[in-house]
Amino acid sequence: MKKNTNKLRLCISLLAIMISFNGYGQDELEKAMATSGGKSEKVIATFKATKLINGHTNETLYKHELDFKVDHRFGDIAGSNGGIKKFFGLDNSTDVRIGFEYGVTDKLTIGLARAKGATAVQQLYEGSLKYRLLEQTVDDKVPLAVTLFGSNTIAAVEANKDDPTAATSYRNFGERMNWVTQIILARKFSSNLSFSLTPSYVHRNLTTFRDPNDLFAIGAGGRLKFTKRMALVVDYFLPFRNKADKEYVEAQRATKFYNPLGVGLEIETGGHVFHINFTNATAIQEMQFIPETTSSWLKGQYRWGFSISRRFSFDRKKVKSESKE
Repeated sequence: MKKNTNKLRLCISLLAIMISFNGYGQDELEKAMATSGGKSEKVIATFKATKLINGHTNETLYKHELDFKVDHRFGDIAGSNGGIKKFFGLDNSTDVRIGFEYGVTDKLTIGLARAKGATAVQQLYEGSLKYRLLEQTVDDKVPLAVTLFGSNTIAAVEANKDDPTAATSYRNFGERMNWVTQIILARKFSSNLSFSLTPSYVHRNLTTFRDPNDLFAIGAGGRLKFTKRMALVVDYFLPFRNKADKEYVEAQRATKFYNPLGVGLEIETGGHVFHINFTNATAIQEMQFIPETTSSWLKGQYRWGFSISRRFSFDRKKVKSESKE
């Protein structure tokens, strides 16, 4: 418990630093963002995509914009299940997700997706809402961007009728539902550096014995641009679990839970944003990778992954470009 308290204090300290970090890169940011609109000019393109690696960013789509996204995770690069015999994980696929997001307004984005799923809970259908509550301003009157995210994921996998303790022993439709709620706090310190914190709540209607239905976590992510079209991206999630329950579930499954960490390269090519990722998370959906990452970087259980995003605009009267920084 003390260990979790220390971690929580660290996350709160990071948030405090992010809020108070008004001086770093401000001249550069104002030069890049300021226009004749005055001091209340809003900061744009804090991140280049709606997701980093595992987690969401504060970005929403513009009105009447459609984003088609494909995410893919391969098998372990190294360790007992990786290496040359599995072609460094490329022979396997742990999860695949295909989704569409649509900008109802500049602030509200809705999404639909289908994912394979990386645990026994598979055939996942997701509906999501994302709302831009606050936008950072150049003059720091609003120092942070705040975006709300919520999703409902339904598992369509066949119910396990032989084992009533299984995570897929569904007795009704309601037990197939899983919910995620997040508050995404983001700040762009300069045209090259952005950071975010994401307090998260995951609710799964059906879990195995002593695996909590409700789980809180906090995520952190960053983007460091080093060329005009390329950037380093990273994100990390810290779930808060009851120690006794965690040890019990780990003993029953003969495995351990790890915190998901991702590192990647972001490449922007016009209408595409392409990510090449490395992460220990096997799953793509929040309701799986936050509570159920069981792979370790130190054991070589990290994997290749990629994300391709292609945007289409259906509003010809309103032309906007995210390439301006």
